[in-house]
Amino acid sequence: MAMKDYSDEFKADAVALYESTPGATYKGIAADLGVNRATLREWVLRDRERRGVAAAVAKPAARPREAASSADPDERIRQLEARVAELEASERKLATERDILRKAAKYFAGETNW
Repeated sequence: MAMKDYSDEFKADAVALYESTPGATYKGIAADLGVNRATLREWVLRDRERRGVAAAVAKPAARPREAASSADPDERIRQLEARVAELEASERKLATERDILRKAAKYFAGETNW
């Protein structure tokens, strides 16, 4: 199997996608991007090392939604704030994916010599 040479920009985008996706796994993101799981993991670890973030620090896992019928208004507010944070993270993930697809489309459009 031939080794692929990915651009630094692609690597940075892949790491950003992984980091901005709550509950993401290396396997899932790597499959979406078409790269090897171990390769993505290496990119993430290198980026964390570069930024000085401890490798043992794990991303917070996505929590399952709790029942919306809570008697305590403060609890309801906390649930809604958590939902807003979840939706904002999802928006960041989609924006990152969109940017990656745009860059890929430009790259492949420039590569074709029909």
